[in-house]
Amino acid sequence: MSLKLNTKYLAGFVGQNELDAMKPQIETAVNTLHAKNGQGSDFLGWLELPTNYDKEEFDRIKKAAEKIKSNSDVLIVIGIGGSYLGARSAIEFMKSQYYNNLKKDTPDIFFAGNNISSTYLNEIISICDGKDFSVNVISKSGTTTEPALAFRVFKKLVENKYGKEEAKNRIFCTTDKAKGTLKELATTEGYETFVVPDDVGGRFSVLTAVGLLPIAVAGCDLDKIMEGARQAQNDFMADFDNNDCYKYAALRNILYRKGKSVEMLVSYEPCFVQMAEWYKQLFGESEGKDGKGLLPDAVNFSADLHSMGQFIQDGSKVMFETVMDIKTPKQDLFLESDAENLDGLNFLTNQNMSVVNKKAFEGTILAHTDGGVPNIILELDGTDEFNYGYMVYFFEKACAVSGYTLGVNPFNQPGVESYKKNMFALLGKPGYEDMKSALEAKLGY
Repeated sequence: MSLKLNTKYLAGFVGQNELDAMKPQIETAVNTLHAKNGQGSDFLGWLELPTNYDKEEFDRIKKAAEKIKSNSDVLIVIGIGGSYLGARSAIEFMKSQYYNNLKKDTPDIFFAGNNISSTYLNEIISICDGKDFSVNVISKSGTTTEPALAFRVFKKLVENKYGKEEAKNRIFCTTDKAKGTLKELATTEGYETFVVPDDVGGRFSVLTAVGLLPIAVAGCDLDKIMEGARQAQNDFMADFDNNDCYKYAALRNILYRKGKSVEMLVSYEPCFVQMAEWYKQLFGESEGKDGKGLLPDAVNFSADLHSMGQFIQDGSKVMFETVMDIKTPKQDLFLESDAENLDGLNFLTNQNMSVVNKKAFEGTILAHTDGGVPNIILELDGTDEFNYGYMVYFFEKACAVSGYTLGVNPFNQPGVESYKKNMFALLGKPGYEDMKSALEAKLGY
């Protein structure tokens, strides 16, 4: 397996008897998932996606990526939530957190429409000055405030620079297959369009066109990604005793019921930082409802040992850690000896730097478990496309099983919809007049 569960450091926190007791509950959740008769079952398209995706669209994505690479210095990806977190995390994980700064034969990629900051948007506009650029706008409806605002701005920029006719070659829409404001615009203007599947929610959408087009523009091998995901789909059909995905879901629920309210996802590679943001949406939006759910949080060690390490080690015992142990770094660095040894670091030399990082990982685990913090280890072979696809599917399925075990609908997000309605009302969107008055009264206007 590309990703393996290591429970060595759970000794004293979770017993085998507890895992055995959880097994029937996990199996019930799995049966519900595969029977597609649980809450949110209309959004299970991701479950079989690695073997059941639109091959024609997949080829069009590749061709569109080649077009963008051939005529653009910059790609602006417009989206919010799952419409940008997946692609951004994938690019940083497989390529580099410094992707835009590297010498490469692919365009720089910037993400917009994920906030309402005028400063942020102006900075991206300035980056595009004097450069050839294309736009990929990702929105099911086309009316979500943040991406809609950004697209309005960048659509005008494209048309002003290239004209409406050439804009057809530089604006790509990922949206609903049949309806919605963005779909109607794309049809009217002649933009190439890719589909946000009806049965795949945003946080599960990275292996659809939502994520795949920007990922392909960055030069990642889509076929290898899907190959990894297919392997995971197959591997994680095994029974509970031979399924690390199901066991991980079980362990999360066991620790939650023991009063651990926070899952801290730990990584030792900076390229994983945005993957942690993707994980936070995946699990937080899936399980954080009905007054339930683990709070998903994340740290990147060893950097964050110098900020959050004190609390994790010695603070209130509200969390457990899930540690990503990436076995093979993208690059290694041989540490040479220094004759003067003024810094006293010769004891670290004549070996690869990854060995030092590994010892930091081991030392931290020992310290934190001694401090009463349970540690789950997820061992990942590497950061290439195959491993990425495998890991994504692992987390997606674990999340669904864990959510059903928790007793929630893992596939809706009623809290997000509440925020949207409030914002529309306060901004004066037509149709929200009565709600606007009530909210302003609450705010003391």
